[in-house]
Amino acid sequence: MYSTLSKQLAKKIETGFITYMELFNTYTRLAPKYFSEKAWHATHLNNKQRLRLYKDLLFPLAKECTEMLEDKAADSDSWMQVKSEYHILIANRPDLELAETFFNSVIRKVYPKLTIDEDLMFVMEGFDSCTVRESEELLRTYPSFLGLEKNVRQILDDFDFGAPFMDKEQDIKFLIASVKKVILTRYRVAPETKTQILKSVFYRNKAAYLIGRTFLGHKWMPFIIPVLHGEKGVFVDTLIFDPNLMSSMFSFTRSYFMVEAEVPSQVVGFLLSVIPHKKIHELYNAIGFNKHGKTLFYRDFLHHMDASEDQFEVAAGIKGMVMTVFTLPSLNIVFKLIKDHFEPPKTMTRQEVRSKYKLVSLHDRVGRMADTHEFEYFKIPIGRISPDLMIELRKTTNSLLKVTDTHLIIKHLYTERRMEPLNIFLEHCSTEEGMKATEDYGRAILQLAQANIFPGDMMTKNFGLTRQKRVIFYDYDEIEFLTDMNFRVKPKAETYEQIYAPEPWYSIAKNDVFPEDFKRWMIGRKDIKEHFLSYHQDLFDPNYWQGIQHRITTGELIHAFPYPDEIRFRPQEKI
Repeated sequence: MYSTLSKQLAKKIETGFITYMELFNTYTRLAPKYFSEKAWHATHLNNKQRLRLYKDLLFPLAKECTEMLEDKAADSDSWMQVKSEYHILIANRPDLELAETFFNSVIRKVYPKLTIDEDLMFVMEGFDSCTVRESEELLRTYPSFLGLEKNVRQILDDFDFGAPFMDKEQDIKFLIASVKKVILTRYRVAPETKTQILKSVFYRNKAAYLIGRTFLGHKWMPFIIPVLHGEKGVFVDTLIFDPNLMSSMFSFTRSYFMVEAEVPSQVVGFLLSVIPHKKIHELYNAIGFNKHGKTLFYRDFLHHMDASEDQFEVAAGIKGMVMTVFTLPSLNIVFKLIKDHFEPPKTMTRQEVRSKYKLVSLHDRVGRMADTHEFEYFKIPIGRISPDLMIELRKTTNSLLKVTDTHLIIKHLYTERRMEPLNIFLEHCSTEEGMKATEDYGRAILQLAQANIFPGDMMTKNFGLTRQKRVIFYDYDEIEFLTDMNFRVKPKAETYEQIYAPEPWYSIAKNDVFPEDFKRWMIGRKDIKEHFLSYHQDLFDPNYWQGIQHRITTGELIHAFPYPDEIRFRPQEKI
């Protein structure tokens, strides 16, 4: 390739990335406006548009690059020159790491059947620094000598939510009382004590969040302040210090935040200091840069492969009728492939399954559905594939496989956090543990319903438990919008023929659902079942489901609180 063409291609890709970032930031900057206006439907649409943006720009750009390259689309030497020129163009960008990932996305779309290639892509050598610079551009700092009340008051004055506070003085009292109860009963304020809060506000659904930390007791203590916009104005909903709750708010089961990040690595660096148990790729996902999160996930995967020796094997649990799932015992990830042929009664196509996963990626996951990364031409050293797994893959997904002397190449798969299947957990847990888990199982189904998602197949094998024992749904091939379902009362048999009919004697349409029938199969353990049926009576009431449908169809967007009601300052306040 001539040097001129290399430079032209590099410049075109850089221009595409700049366009992407400008539009990404445009969508992000709409979040505070919509919050101030309580424009919740606009918020929902804005989030979807930002999620679609990457591919909407990538595909036409890849087409242009393919046309420019003509017969050199799969020429490695040509791409190495383009990469070198591109690296020069982006070297001084504050979002360098995102620019590198964007290049990777382009080459994967242009270069036919390309697996991850460290020579042609930014893989292991990519930018990976996430240090916190305590600059005024990034943080607001509040020194201890001002006193608790002045600092709390100043914090609420410094952040403009575009609407008047409902009762700022009461908010200040709530915050002061919470700090005194949780923090000042255990630690003493010292001269070096200070509080820092990210200047950028985090928006998601109907809430805005301030993310901060206080240096106290020779360590940083993180906190989150959720702010809601209710019927009477803006108000502080609670003050969160619990690291498990904070981690859950940035979980792989939740939608991405809308937050301005001029230097993304610094925002992620601050978040890492606040939520240290999260991996860096999870934090990039959480602030909307999920494509770069995917790059970092893969980088972690390669590091793990170098540091481990175990073999990939078929995942534990009941085998699915639609997906073949395998895992690496030393890694908390599962790999999911759509089968070549589905077992009865499944009648859908592979593309229909992919569309369900796409639906989940664009929808509000309300902390109850697992995020996934989608890969094409994913390669694994052949020696790391167990014989039993190879047999299973050949039997169920052979069309997706390419085997070389050194690697197994999988044409398409999803990766997802590994969780313990709920059905397996219920086989060995105590009665008390089972009661808690099944309570959350029911809550998960109802919270999905409030987000307009009907799981379809609600068997416990399709739900898993996170490290914190939170129940998550992860089998998406039968999900539907709740508003498309017809919840019915089951007709009562009256005649002899009806009572003893081998098949239902009444008509059943495709989307008819009889919640009363859930009782028969949802929970099998006798020591747990009665408690579950009593605790979640609403699950079996068609009127309850219809009530949720009515709220959705009449325009209500039901907010999913990522923390329990009992810690809210005003638990009865509506938004």
